[in-house]
Amino acid sequence: MKAKLLLEISNITQEIETDYPELYQYLDENPITIPNEDNLNVDDKSLKNYLETLKTMLKKHKEGHQ
Repeated sequence: MKAKLLLEISNITQEIETDYPELYQYLDENPITIPNEDNLNVDDKSLKNYLETLKTMLKKHKEGHQ
C-alpha cells in the first residue's frame, strides 16, 4: 500500500512540477525541511492525507483556469 501511495504522490508531484509550476511553490517538499533520519516512519494515513491534499490543490487550480 505504501509503495502505491508513494508512486501516486510522485506522479502528481511530477505533473505539478511539469505542467503547473506556479503551484510547485506551495508544496511542502523542500529538501531542506525533509528529515534525514533512518528510523523515520510515515504511516499510510499521512501519505493518503498528503495525496488528497495534492489532488485537491491541483483540481481547484485546473477548475480556476478553464
